[in-house]
Amino acid sequence: MKRKKQSEEGGISPLSTFLKAKKWSFSRLQGRLAPYTFLAPALIVITLFFFIPLVIVFILSFTKLDITNFGILEWWRPANWSLDNYVKIFTNRFFPRILGNTLVYVALTLAFFNVGMALLIALITTHINRRVGFAFRALWLLPRITPVVVYIMMWKALAGPAPMGIINNYLLGPLGIGSGEYLLNTSPWVFVILVNGFIGASFGMILFSSAIEAIPKEYSTASKVDGATTWQTIRYIVLPMIKWPFLFVTTYQTLSLLTSFEQIMLLTDGGPGLYQTEVWALTAYHRALTSYFGNIQWGYGSAWAVVLVVIGIIMAIIYLRVFKFGELVQEPKIDRL
Repeated sequence: MKRKKQSEEGGISPLSTFLKAKKWSFSRLQGRLAPYTFLAPALIVITLFFFIPLVIVFILSFTKLDITNFGILEWWRPANWSLDNYVKIFTNRFFPRILGNTLVYVALTLAFFNVGMALLIALITTHINRRVGFAFRALWLLPRITPVVVYIMMWKALAGPAPMGIINNYLLGPLGIGSGEYLLNTSPWVFVILVNGFIGASFGMILFSSAIEAIPKEYSTASKVDGATTWQTIRYIVLPMIKWPFLFVTTYQTLSLLTSFEQIMLLTDGGPGLYQTEVWALTAYHRALTSYFGNIQWGYGSAWAVVLVVIGIIMAIIYLRVFKFGELVQEPKIDRL
């Protein structure tokens, strides 16, 4: 009896052991569910406003739904699905021109501005006085924060015919170049690329500048001690250390250019000639959401959009291969020692 009393006074009862085990398992479960609790709002928003609309657009691309049969055609039934819209796209006689316009627009804008100019500005502004570099980068943000309608009106004023157009009146006229015509009619692609490029360069500029500033100063100091020039430091130290930002900017800006059309719509609306500056995203908009072709063709426009999504996925996969994504995500070898 004495031993039993001592065990009850100094020992641990089975009930307390059970409660502690339950408490520990609940805490462990709570710890596992905590990340999903924080992710839940984002997952709900993405599901409601991205995945569900994407599924609806994908289904619509197989139907002939337009404004004439809206409310009559049961587009959600598989019996009303077909590949006619996709056949219609690839047999369209303007398909090569629209595809070519899209590739030219994306390639030139990306190379000269969204990546090329952005990297150049970042390199220059991080190698000069810090305040001057910050002020210069702030100026490049103006095209992005300016309302798009005001921004396009400014460019139309620049490209206007003589004597109202600023470029014709104050630049080309005094030099005896051109005949004072409306420059959007004579050189539409130049302005399409410039308009979008000045906006896109600011995004890459910010990321590249941040990545360059994050490189430890010891690397550049050591290269200077070894006699490396500024170009050699940039080539062998800076550029290899910003591969991640370079991959992200290139991929993101490519997808952004593939899907952007509002500047082109306000500037030329695909003209001045027939499909002269018409890109893929603008065609999808014209087909699905305007009466540009006689009736609003939601099914046909959705098919154009789905093909654009496939093109974007292919481009992203190509970038992951070109930039060797597998090597970028590998653990540093020093951690294995």
